[in-house]
Amino acid sequence: MSDSQACAAAIVAQLVAQGVREFVASPGSRSAGLTLAALSAEGMEHVWQVADQAIPVGRTRAHMRSDERTAGFLALGLAKQGQPSVVITTSGTAAGNLLPAVMEAWHSQLPLIVVTADRPSHQVGFGVNQTADQQGLFKGFTRWAAEVDCRAPRQSWFAQAARAFLAASGLLGEPPGPVHLNVRLAPPLTVAGPVPLPEARPVAAERPAEAEPVMLPGGRKTIVVAGDQADAQAALRLAEEARVPLIAEPSSNARRGPNALGCGRIVLRSALAQEIERVVVYGRPNCSREVAELLAREDVEIVSVGSRRADPGQRASRFVGGVTMLPEDQTWLSRWKGANDKVSAALAEILTASESPITGPGLARRLMANLEEGDILYLGASNPVRDADLAPVKDWNTRWWHASTGTILANRGLSGIDGAVSSAIGAALRNPAARNTLYCGDLTFLHDANGLAVPPGSDVPDLRIVVADDHGGSIFATLEYGAPEYGGQFERAFAVPAPTDLVALAQSHGVRASRVSTMPDLDRALASRLRGVDVVVVDVDRRGRKALAQQVAALARVV
Repeated sequence: MSDSQACAAAIVAQLVAQGVREFVASPGSRSAGLTLAALSAEGMEHVWQVADQAIPVGRTRAHMRSDERTAGFLALGLAKQGQPSVVITTSGTAAGNLLPAVMEAWHSQLPLIVVTADRPSHQVGFGVNQTADQQGLFKGFTRWAAEVDCRAPRQSWFAQAARAFLAASGLLGEPPGPVHLNVRLAPPLTVAGPVPLPEARPVAAERPAEAEPVMLPGGRKTIVVAGDQADAQAALRLAEEARVPLIAEPSSNARRGPNALGCGRIVLRSALAQEIERVVVYGRPNCSREVAELLAREDVEIVSVGSRRADPGQRASRFVGGVTMLPEDQTWLSRWKGANDKVSAALAEILTASESPITGPGLARRLMANLEEGDILYLGASNPVRDADLAPVKDWNTRWWHASTGTILANRGLSGIDGAVSSAIGAALRNPAARNTLYCGDLTFLHDANGLAVPPGSDVPDLRIVVADDHGGSIFATLEYGAPEYGGQFERAFAVPAPTDLVALAQSHGVRASRVSTMPDLDRALASRLRGVDVVVVDVDRRGRKALAQQVAALARVV
């Protein structure tokens, strides 16, 4: 076996020994040894080694994608619920196409292990084909990065792979996040026939001890805000035990329970919000201007909880590992719940009246109502996640400690529209027993339509993709650019509608697809049996989008 193939096999074997279950790779010559090793690892039963615990994680799988950018976001989706995944590419622009996924993983604290193949260092800078300086390619967006040389001592191959896993998993003192192994490989790159994996021993590391919760003094009018990837149980528990209102964004998964306010962001526009004295923040809130303005107020104490250190308004006075509070007077919570009930009722009237034609908020409301225990709903950026933020809080008939509820996921690290289809497919592959749905806009779908190009023989999840087709970037209509002064430039500069037939595009990838224009047709499509990937394109009217947004904002007056 050549040095390059032995090095590649050692890296893959060590990652498998540490507990990696999912490998994603794109075809390439320089990376061939890594890809063949990943294919050799398929089907291996193993465990995820954490400290002195061995956690079963099932069989290893390898997923092939021809588009590296798609591969990166597929791996990101596979890592979305906490277990590290690996993406392998060859050298040159192939590696560069991973940058968007790495950036999203960094800001979302996802355990993504990037393995890029490279040429020997002496060839860099001399015009050798497909050769770039890949060292530090993702600088600023990785927890840890290292070079691995196929001519280095054998033990270093295993050690670097083990360290990559530990760093990505958050076991080296920092939160989870992406890591980068740049592997320098020299000819001969592969050997004919099966690639045997060497024996590898897992390296264990202790998880950092959790900080003792801080007792916050009572007597201050407090609300809890939960953003993306919040510790949902902690946020729900604090809100219930302290008897304070909870404003939870969809992907916080804390949008449930008796204290969660479905229209909390609208109530923040009312005079009641001026009485807030303290906000306890979990996760990374970034879904609404109302919350952003609240977190920037100089008269409000901001306490940020957990490892994310979220402080978008740069006003946090404390960063703590956990908090507790004594129960507050019930009056404060009752006032917020009463205000939320009034706004929710008024909003329901507006959206019910606007079901024909279908609007974005009406569509999101229907999908959120359709979410059942065990389901996974992946939300696209721009309007879909914000429209879902106004849906009624789901009554799960359960308390905060019950884990069997629907799960909402979203790429909110940088809130980009790229990679949504691939990320949702990755998440669905990790949750084959769930009813999986992606809800996104037409531009988001178009941006990652290559995610539908699943090679023959690859695992295909059951995933329904619901596309709100409003013919362009309608979110800009709700911003200042929707003002009449921009009228002559709006379509060209901001909406940018595409001429693509989205149904035909999906069908060209061998995916079942249909278009619906009414709520009854949508309900029938959602109730149909799901097998494989199914695309439902929904005609959504954006002509009244700005007026509808103004109506919704004005609901604060009913409080």
